[in-house]
Amino acid sequence: MKFTTPLQKDAIKIMLLGSGELGKEVAIEAQRLGIEVVAVDKYENAPAHLVSNRSYAIDMQDKSAVVELIEKENPTYILPEVEAISIDALFEAEAKGYHVIPNAEAVNKTMNRKNIRVFAAEELGLTTSKYKFVKSLEELKEAGEEMGFPCVIKPVMSSSGHGQSIAKKAEDIENSWEIAKEARGDASELIVEEFIPFDYEITLLTVRNERGTVFCNPIGHVQKDGDFILSWQPMNMSESALNRAKEIAKAVTDGLGGRGIFGVEFFVKGEEVYFSELSPRPHDTGMVTLMTQSQSQFALHIRAVLGLPLNYTTYGAGACGAYKAKNESSNPILEIPDNAFTETSFVRVFGKPESHVGRRMAVSLVLDDDVEKAKERALEIVEHINDK
Repeated sequence: MKFTTPLQKDAIKIMLLGSGELGKEVAIEAQRLGIEVVAVDKYENAPAHLVSNRSYAIDMQDKSAVVELIEKENPTYILPEVEAISIDALFEAEAKGYHVIPNAEAVNKTMNRKNIRVFAAEELGLTTSKYKFVKSLEELKEAGEEMGFPCVIKPVMSSSGHGQSIAKKAEDIENSWEIAKEARGDASELIVEEFIPFDYEITLLTVRNERGTVFCNPIGHVQKDGDFILSWQPMNMSESALNRAKEIAKAVTDGLGGRGIFGVEFFVKGEEVYFSELSPRPHDTGMVTLMTQSQSQFALHIRAVLGLPLNYTTYGAGACGAYKAKNESSNPILEIPDNAFTETSFVRVFGKPESHVGRRMAVSLVLDDDVEKAKERALEIVEHINDK
């Protein structure tokens, strides 16, 4: 592949639809290869805006606005980085010859929990928790009784756990209905899932292009309110469970097709592996790979998009802790202790222009031969960060 200086007439150009902290790292990796980057989000000064050649703030759910911008910029590749995008715009762009990553239909299936669950469970026959879709409070109450308690309730479209809850008893259903309205996406329909008393959950980063499929070491993670607070790599799991996760991940990603990295989530109970969700892009729990791999998930994503080799090596065990804002601010300042920066630890600050209580603003990254020590250190660092 030939690479040129950004802004030359024949330069490779990517357009990020979604410019948060994950998009920022993708943009940095693209810039390292001389690729022109156009970053798009719904608000000004999003993290990837700060490291791109050009940036735009538009309503990404407005089909006309998205298509108009695509035609204006004429990108080589379009990389959707969030769920809240006009899928009709992506289908139209693809019909006009633009290359959507991994492809418009894959984005359509995965941006909506209903689509991906039906695809995985009913079309591919994969093992998932029991589930039901509902559109009203009355249907939600009936589904809760059918699934049994506790049960998990999520909007069919949301991000970072917004709108997600666990109803532990029938009396919690109405509160879960109200929580679902907080979704960043579509809360007009909900998925009610059987609660799996899993031993642990993992993300299996799966990278594919025409050269084949590569799996990163499994990433363990802890979530709170549907959003990760700690991830680590590798997750200690049996060879048979890992092989089963790889089989499922390959089946789903082969079914979706296209190039890029996929964050495939699983629940694991003993040797049983349950498919949970999938994102056709870098995954928030995968930020740990900034420390543990010679090619992070972001670098692998760009390599996959360009059709490059997907080989890499690992540096050892590591952990990533998420720092969430404690205050509201239109000009947030993070105070990070000096001892967060050592030979084996550092902090990544996203540079978000505003902070809201609970908004992820930075992560700590730690490398250690002992993954348990890495986890402890990652959490210790974020505990000593403050914002104002």
